Amino acid sequence: MDRSHALRMADQAMGLSRMPRRSRSKVAPSAEGAPIIGAQSARAPVEAHSTTPIAPRERAPVPPAAAATALRVVLSNHAEAATVQDPASRAQALQALRERHDRTCPHCTTATAHTHTVFGEGNAMARIMFIGEAPGETEDQTGRPFVGPAGDKLNGMITAMGLRREDVYIANVLKSRPPDNRTPLQHEVDACGPFLIEQILLIRPEVLITLGGPATKLILGTEAGISRVRGIWAEWAPPAGHGAPIPVMPTYHPAYLLRNYTAKTRGEVWSDLQAVMARLNLPARG
Repeated sequence: MDRSHALRMADQAMGLSRMPRRSRSKVAPSAEGAPIIGAQSARAPVEAHSTTPIAPRERAPVPPAAAATALRVVLSNHAEAATVQDPASRAQALQALRERHDRTCPHCTTATAHTHTVFGEGNAMARIMFIGEAPGETEDQTGRPFVGPAGDKLNGMITAMGLRREDVYIANVLKSRPPDNRTPLQHEVDACGPFLIEQILLIRPEVLITLGGPATKLILGTEAGISRVRGIWAEWAPPAGHGAPIPVMPTYHPAYLLRNYTAKTRGEVWSDLQAVMARLNLPARG
């Protein structure tokens, strides 16, 4: 199979070979029924990914007292769970964290705009962890992350990498839906974010893929826009004494990809995923 055909197959698996129908909603509901764009013209080489460090914020926001307490509890609990190695025990630790979040999260236990909390799901031993921004309407109704149109697109991205949804772990920065799907506010992130930190510490993935600006800003502590930092390898540094840094690949959120369905954006996302595949020695598609 020649290289161009292999790339075209991966592009199709990712669901990027067809343009979505136009929609007045925030996210295009489908990717069917329009002209095919050649995969070769959309592709950016993996080698083009830069390793230039991303500039951090000059001064991180000071979390409120409740958030600071939550972080101390998170790290205390993680110290007890850090030696968990087998899949069943790690899954149990994640379930215990979910229950503790729902009982004690300073944000989610006081917010009123959501129906269900959306903790996260996937393989407790995952090599790759995807991190999004916050649940949307469909996620709020089901209690599962990335199950709407953007979730369908993320599933296609995962398939294009030669993986299944069950092979990875998927979570959001905020675990309850913000009113009207607005961007999470800083005090909300400060209050709920420590539970995401503990998820990462429990799963210990080899790579984090941040989806969109808010997730990237939280994980990397940067104010740079996603269009400036996507495709650039960076690192997430755990709290002191809690393990080694984890490589981070920022890329566009699947909802943004649906709204800006161009050869350029889909080529950039596929290039970012190829970089992760290369780093983890995953076999190329085709």
